[in-house]
Amino acid sequence: MKRIELNVSPSQNDHVDVALIGAGVISTTLSVMLRQLQPDWSQLIIERMDVPGAESSSPWNNAGTGHSALCELNYTPEVNGKIDISKAVGINEKFQASRQFWSYLVENGTLGEPSEWINRTPHMSFGHGTAQADYIKARYEALKDHPLFPDMQYTDSEEVFSEKLPLMADGRDFSEPVAISWTDAGTDINYGALTRQYLDAVTAEGVEVRYGNNVTNITRDGAGWKLEVKNLHNGDTSTVRANFVFVGAGGMALPLLQKAGIPEIRGYAGFPISGEWLRCTNDEVIEQHSAKVYGKAAKGAPPMSVPHLDTRIIDGKKGLLFGPYAGWTPKFLKNGSFLDLFKSLRPGNIPSYLGVAVQEMGLTKYLVEEVLKDQAARVESLREYMPNVNGDDWELVTAGQRVQVIKPIGAPKFGSLEFGTALVNSGDGSIAGLMGASPGASIAPSAMIEVLERCFGNRMADWAPKLKEMIPSYGGRISKDTALFNEQWERSQKALKLDK
Repeated sequence: MKRIELNVSPSQNDHVDVALIGAGVISTTLSVMLRQLQPDWSQLIIERMDVPGAESSSPWNNAGTGHSALCELNYTPEVNGKIDISKAVGINEKFQASRQFWSYLVENGTLGEPSEWINRTPHMSFGHGTAQADYIKARYEALKDHPLFPDMQYTDSEEVFSEKLPLMADGRDFSEPVAISWTDAGTDINYGALTRQYLDAVTAEGVEVRYGNNVTNITRDGAGWKLEVKNLHNGDTSTVRANFVFVGAGGMALPLLQKAGIPEIRGYAGFPISGEWLRCTNDEVIEQHSAKVYGKAAKGAPPMSVPHLDTRIIDGKKGLLFGPYAGWTPKFLKNGSFLDLFKSLRPGNIPSYLGVAVQEMGLTKYLVEEVLKDQAARVESLREYMPNVNGDDWELVTAGQRVQVIKPIGAPKFGSLEFGTALVNSGDGSIAGLMGASPGASIAPSAMIEVLERCFGNRMADWAPKLKEMIPSYGGRISKDTALFNEQWERSQKALKLDK
């Protein structure tokens, strides 16, 4: 099928097997997966921006840790005096599936040079003060012998700390206890570059991408769906009919699923949280730090706001970020509308909003404090990590917009604020959408397999051998199979060029 150009005739009427809304890493992961499983299906990707991966997939709009739970402390809470590693193990398992999927695509030539989007970068967890240092040690003890957390190390030594983290050691008063745990097996991932490689692969095989077009409505059309699409450059409208629709539109997934009118979305709401980074502008400072260092979140802070001093590799250039600093705006996308939140209000989800408003007073207080911070206050937060920081070396940049999922539940709470991702699909499996934030992109292959299982259950038996070829741990628990983990770890290290 020929590629559809930017300017589409208003009389054009398309019918495709699969329509994907959003050209970010989530939709493009599903596109690539379906090309492998069902190459005869026609696909159309519709993107409101003029370039792919410009919202949450952009490397400046996310942390790029590859959320493997190696260093993120919010995935290992302390419960009744013990470290609960279950969430960290579950996320890590899904990230191992991502590594396998990417390795398969590199090996068969679907993806190109992996260093354009994935690079080896140490992941570290940092604690200062007696309580935090004790927690870091307890977390290390809980993880060090687990096969999915290879070569974890720990120190509370001033000498080792200074060797590993010279920027963080410079000017530090070591009379206050500090501790770090780390692994050199972590990665930095540019999901924007990965998205572009995905799109290069699928468009070369006939998948259509329509940029600068916005889906304004979704309605039932027999067994499938009718999408009304507006060209944002010339105002022309067109209609797309699809047998299956996937909404991978980031924060706009909620309102689009609401437009579709599926009962499964009733009661769901979204809580938008924006973010900002301090970005280092001094190359000499940038070169002194080579790690992703995560600390403890402030009380009431959402997990996406866990502070980290973050080495990034973006388009071949090393960078350094600190943050994020949480903010608030009613937009559902960074390039969205200030009316997004209000347009998402429905009689069925207002109790969810009110329930969360009552329950999350700590979060509200935290967001107000963050919004009121000036540059001096932001630099002072960074000083906990870099005692001798020079504020002139850092500039403020706006990060991506996240919409945390509010799930409907019964009285007396009515709504539950979820810090993760949520997949919502129609009962007949003809439409699905992914909502929420971290770990998001890092576990996209696993999330898309869940889409397949929910929406194409009758095909899974036929697809299972190919899925097993793409992701050898599919159908099992790689955390329970050390031999398979070791085999696939070594394979992915080589395929993704992480062994160098």
